[in-house]
Amino acid sequence: MSEQKPQDGEQKDRTGESVDAPRPEGVHPQGPGLGGSANKGYPSTEGLSGGNRPVEYTNVGPEGGEVDPEHAPVVRGERRGMFGARAGQDTSGYGGLKTSVAFPGAAQRPYGGWYDEVVDRLTATTGTDLVERVVVHADELTLHVNRADLVPVMRALRDQPDLRFEMCVSVSGVHFLEDKDAELHVAYHLLSITHGGRRLRVEVTAPDADPHIPSVVSIYPGADWHERETWDMFGVVFDGHPALTRILMPDDWAGHPQRKDYPLGGIPVEYKGGTVPPPDERRSYN
Repeated sequence: MSEQKPQDGEQKDRTGESVDAPRPEGVHPQGPGLGGSANKGYPSTEGLSGGNRPVEYTNVGPEGGEVDPEHAPVVRGERRGMFGARAGQDTSGYGGLKTSVAFPGAAQRPYGGWYDEVVDRLTATTGTDLVERVVVHADELTLHVNRADLVPVMRALRDQPDLRFEMCVSVSGVHFLEDKDAELHVAYHLLSITHGGRRLRVEVTAPDADPHIPSVVSIYPGADWHERETWDMFGVVFDGHPALTRILMPDDWAGHPQRKDYPLGGIPVEYKGGTVPPPDERRSYN
């Protein structure tokens, strides 16, 4: 019987059985656009997950470049120049640079780990789906909810035995000038000691024209000074807060310093016999 010759690209062992061709050293063919070469001599990256995966495995689009609009990144603005400065304040010489300010879009099920369980239990407890969008990014879970639904969501997250996020670790404010009708963002960082240190984030938004968000101090008393600081720095009014007053700036201070529309000006400083003018009065090179 004549010996059958292997087809092109096919390899056989001594018994004539086909075997997989060895992978060329330094080639990682996982996912679209990943069939090229990489540095040789490094350990295999197969089997890695989450933040341990090389960036080239997560920084590529799906086949054909098609993205589901419901899960596409959320573009909240555009950054120009090296540092995003405008109105002649960019002194870096890179004023022509332009990039979109994009944030992760809604995640698709299964979210992974205990995330699905938490979202399902929250939905069952509140009687309706009060979560507008679920985002899973960098192994972190964020629940986006309407500000009107914030109090029942936070109470369920604290009281439901299957959830039990007992601690509100911090309250953070963010100001996105170009996020129309949702310029002010407030993120609540929650921790569950009962369930082994689970962490999640609840995020709500409010427009500049109506910067009101319900206070959660009645649910998480420790959020008292966090909400005061968010009011002080960003101007978010927490309705129902027992004493919403300044905590960092003087009581008679005008404006909220961490808003993006807050003036960049300052106080001239004397330095070794010279005077340094405020930032908005300094020379521009573009």
